[in-house]
Amino acid sequence: MTATTASTESASLLNWRAPFQLLAKVAATVFPPSLLLLIQRLGIAAVFFMSGRTKIADGSWFTISDGAFELFRTDYALPFLSPVPATYASTISEHLFPILLTLGLFTRVSAGALLVMTAVIEIFVYPDAWPTHLSWAGLLLPLIAFGGGKLSLDKMLKLP
Repeated sequence: MTATTASTESASLLNWRAPFQLLAKVAATVFPPSLLLLIQRLGIAAVFFMSGRTKIADGSWFTISDGAFELFRTDYALPFLSPVPATYASTISEHLFPILLTLGLFTRVSAGALLVMTAVIEIFVYPDAWPTHLSWAGLLLPLIAFGGGKLSLDKMLKLP
C-alpha cells in the first residue's frame, strides 16, 4: 500500500460523516427552534385541553360534570386536597394553561403549571404511567427553559 492509497482510504473513512452533516444542516434549516417550540406548545396543549374537555358536561361550555367530581372522590383522590377543589383546579388548569400555551402567552408559567400537574398525576394518581408522563415532561421542559419562541405572543410582547 502506498502513501497515496492510505491517504485516500483515510479521507474516504472520514467522509462517512458527510451524509449525517448534510442531514443535520437540512434539518436545522427546515426545523428552526421557533417551529419546534410551536409544535411542542400545540402538542402538549392538545393533550391537556382534551383531558379537560372530558370533565365537562355534555352540551355545555364549562359546566363540570358529576362524573368528574366522582373521579376526584375515587380514582383521582389526592391526599392533600379535597375532591371538589381538586376537580375545579384540575378542570380550570386543563383549559386555561393549554389556551395560553397555544397563544404562546406566559409560556414558561403555563408549562411549569402543567409540569407540576404532571408530577402530581405521576406521584399520586397513576405512578405506573411514567412513560407517558416522561413524554409530557419532555415537551414541557424545553418550553420552561426556552420560552415560547419567535412564534409566540411572549416574543411579541417581549415577555421572558
